[in-house]
Amino acid sequence: MTDAMLQGLHEQEEGRIRRFFSRRLRNREDATDATQETFMRMLEASRSTLIENPQAYLFQVARSVARVASQRAQRESILFAADSEGVEHAEDRPLQDRIVNGRQCLIIMARTIQGLPNRCQQVFILSRLHGLSNGAIAEQLGISRNMVEKHIIRALLECRKMRAEIIF
Repeated sequence: MTDAMLQGLHEQEEGRIRRFFSRRLRNREDATDATQETFMRMLEASRSTLIENPQAYLFQVARSVARVASQRAQRESILFAADSEGVEHAEDRPLQDRIVNGRQCLIIMARTIQGLPNRCQQVFILSRLHGLSNGAIAEQLGISRNMVEKHIIRALLECRKMRAEIIF
Protein backbone atom coordinates (compact mmCIF):
# COMPACT_ATOMS: atom_id res chain seq x y z
CA MET A 1 0.00 0.00 0.00
CA THR A 2 1.49 3.32 -1.05
CA ASP A 3 1.60 6.42 1.11
CA ALA A 4 -0.82 8.12 -1.28
CA MET A 5 -3.31 5.26 -0.92
CA LEU A 6 -2.98 5.42 2.86
CA GLN A 7 -3.46 9.20 2.79
CA GLY A 8 -6.61 8.73 0.71
CA LEU A 9 -7.90 6.09 3.12
CA HIS A 10 -7.18 8.44 6.02
CA GLU A 11 -9.11 11.29 4.39
CA GLN A 12 -12.00 9.00 3.49
CA GLU A 13 -12.37 7.04 6.73
CA GLU A 14 -11.06 9.23 9.55
CA GLY A 15 -14.50 10.55 10.47
CA ARG A 16 -16.04 7.06 10.56
CA ILE A 17 -13.18 5.71 12.66
CA ARG A 18 -13.43 8.63 15.10
CA ARG A 19 -17.22 8.07 15.47
CA PHE A 20 -16.56 4.36 15.97
CA PHE A 21 -14.25 5.18 18.90
CA SER A 22 -16.50 7.92 20.27
CA ARG A 23 -19.33 5.41 20.67
CA ARG A 24 -17.13 2.82 22.32
CA LEU A 25 -14.86 4.95 24.49
CA ARG A 26 -17.29 7.79 25.32
CA ASN A 27 -14.46 10.30 25.59
CA ARG A 28 -13.43 12.71 22.85
CA GLU A 29 -9.72 12.72 23.77
CA ASP A 30 -9.55 8.92 23.96
CA ALA A 31 -11.36 8.66 20.62
CA THR A 32 -8.85 11.05 19.03
CA ASP A 33 -5.91 9.11 20.48
CA ALA A 34 -7.38 5.79 19.37
CA THR A 35 -7.99 7.12 15.86
CA GLN A 36 -4.39 8.25 15.63
CA GLU A 37 -3.17 4.91 16.99
CA THR A 38 -5.24 3.07 14.39
CA PHE A 39 -3.74 4.98 11.50
CA MET A 40 -0.23 4.62 12.97
CA ARG A 41 -0.69 0.84 13.11
CA MET A 42 -2.06 0.90 9.60
CA LEU A 43 1.02 2.82 8.42
CA GLU A 44 3.35 0.32 10.09
CA ALA A 45 1.45 -2.67 8.70
CA SER A 46 1.31 -1.24 5.19
CA ARG A 47 5.09 -1.18 5.04
CA SER A 48 5.52 -4.85 5.83
CA THR A 49 2.25 -6.51 4.79
CA LEU A 50 0.33 -6.76 1.55
CA ILE A 51 -3.16 -5.49 2.38
CA GLU A 52 -5.76 -6.60 -0.13
CA ASN A 53 -8.74 -4.79 1.40
CA PRO A 54 -7.42 -1.68 3.21
CA GLN A 55 -10.82 -0.51 4.47
CA ALA A 56 -11.65 -3.87 6.07
CA TYR A 57 -8.15 -4.11 7.51
CA LEU A 58 -8.47 -0.57 8.90
CA PHE A 59 -11.63 -1.47 10.80
CA GLN A 60 -10.05 -4.69 12.05
CA VAL A 61 -7.17 -2.63 13.43
CA ALA A 62 -9.69 -0.19 14.93
CA ARG A 63 -11.51 -3.02 16.72
CA SER A 64 -8.20 -4.19 18.15
CA VAL A 65 -7.31 -0.68 19.32
CA ALA A 66 -10.78 -0.29 20.86
CA ARG A 67 -10.40 -3.55 22.77
CA VAL A 68 -7.01 -2.49 24.16
CA ALA A 69 -8.34 0.97 25.07
CA SER A 70 -11.34 -0.54 26.86
CA GLN A 71 -9.13 -2.92 28.81
CA ARG A 72 -6.84 -0.02 29.75
CA ALA A 73 -9.84 2.02 30.95
CA GLN A 74 -11.02 -0.91 33.09
CA ARG A 75 -7.56 -1.28 34.66
CA GLU A 76 -7.40 2.44 35.36
CA SER A 77 -10.83 2.45 36.98
CA ILE A 78 -9.66 -0.33 39.30
CA LEU A 79 -6.37 1.40 40.10
CA PHE A 80 -7.97 4.75 40.84
CA ALA A 81 -10.60 4.42 43.50
CA ALA A 82 -12.43 7.48 44.78
CA ASP A 83 -12.52 7.93 48.54
CA SER A 84 -15.54 9.18 50.47
CA GLU A 85 -14.71 12.79 49.53
CA GLY A 86 -14.55 11.94 45.82
CA VAL A 87 -10.76 12.31 45.61
CA GLU A 88 -9.03 9.67 43.53
CA HIS A 89 -6.02 7.83 44.91
CA ALA A 90 -3.85 5.30 43.13
CA GLU A 91 -3.28 2.05 44.94
CA ASP A 92 0.35 1.85 45.97
CA ARG A 93 0.62 -1.90 45.49
CA PRO A 94 -1.48 -4.63 44.00
CA LEU A 95 -3.16 -6.98 46.43
CA GLN A 96 -1.01 -9.89 47.59
CA ASP A 97 -3.25 -12.55 46.05
CA ARG A 98 -2.98 -10.83 42.65
CA ILE A 99 0.80 -10.84 42.92
CA VAL A 100 0.90 -14.54 43.76
CA ASN A 101 -1.63 -15.37 41.06
CA GLY A 102 0.33 -13.38 38.47
CA ARG A 103 3.58 -15.12 39.37
CA GLN A 104 1.96 -18.53 39.15
CA CYS A 105 0.52 -17.73 35.73
CA LEU A 106 3.88 -16.45 34.56
CA ILE A 107 5.58 -19.68 35.67
CA ILE A 108 2.96 -21.80 33.91
CA MET A 109 3.30 -19.78 30.69
CA ALA A 110 7.11 -19.99 30.85
CA ARG A 111 6.85 -23.77 31.17
CA THR A 112 4.43 -23.87 28.24
CA ILE A 113 6.88 -21.90 26.11
CA GLN A 114 9.75 -24.14 27.21
CA GLY A 115 7.71 -27.16 26.11
CA LEU A 116 7.47 -25.89 22.53
CA PRO A 117 9.76 -27.31 19.85
CA ASN A 118 13.07 -25.43 19.74
CA ARG A 119 12.46 -23.48 16.52
CA CYS A 120 8.90 -22.57 17.55
CA GLN A 121 10.19 -21.39 20.91
CA GLN A 122 12.93 -19.32 19.24
CA VAL A 123 10.49 -17.63 16.88
CA PHE A 124 8.00 -16.88 19.65
CA ILE A 125 10.65 -15.35 21.92
CA LEU A 126 12.08 -13.22 19.10
CA SER A 127 8.58 -12.03 18.23
CA ARG A 128 7.00 -11.43 21.61
CA LEU A 129 9.92 -10.68 23.92
CA HIS A 130 12.33 -8.98 21.54
CA GLY A 131 9.66 -7.36 19.36
CA LEU A 132 11.16 -8.37 16.02
CA SER A 133 8.97 -8.32 12.94
CA ASN A 134 8.15 -11.55 11.13
CA GLY A 135 10.41 -10.52 8.26
CA ALA A 136 13.34 -9.84 10.58
CA ILE A 137 12.86 -13.19 12.32
CA ALA A 138 12.67 -15.02 8.99
CA GLU A 139 15.87 -13.35 7.82
CA GLN A 140 17.69 -13.99 11.11
CA LEU A 141 16.73 -17.67 11.28
CA GLY A 142 16.88 -18.36 7.55
CA ILE A 143 13.27 -19.50 7.25
CA SER A 144 10.26 -18.18 5.33
CA ARG A 145 7.87 -15.59 6.76
CA ASN A 146 5.14 -18.19 6.33
CA MET A 147 7.00 -20.55 8.68
CA VAL A 148 7.52 -17.71 11.17
CA GLU A 149 3.77 -17.08 11.19
CA LYS A 150 3.03 -20.79 11.61
CA HIS A 151 5.41 -21.02 14.58
CA ILE A 152 3.87 -17.95 16.22
CA ILE A 153 0.35 -19.28 15.72
CA ARG A 154 1.33 -22.64 17.19
CA ALA A 155 2.93 -20.98 20.23
CA LEU A 156 -0.06 -18.70 20.77
CA LEU A 157 -2.45 -21.64 20.53
CA GLU A 158 -0.44 -23.54 23.14
CA CYS A 159 -0.41 -20.52 25.44
CA ARG A 160 -4.14 -19.99 24.94
CA LYS A 161 -4.81 -23.67 25.65
CA MET A 162 -2.75 -23.52 28.83
CA ARG A 163 -4.42 -20.31 29.94
CA ALA A 164 -7.85 -21.86 29.41
CA GLU A 165 -6.84 -24.67 31.76
CA ILE A 166 -5.86 -22.22 34.50
CA ILE A 167 -8.82 -21.51 36.73
CA PHE A 168 -8.83 -18.21 38.56
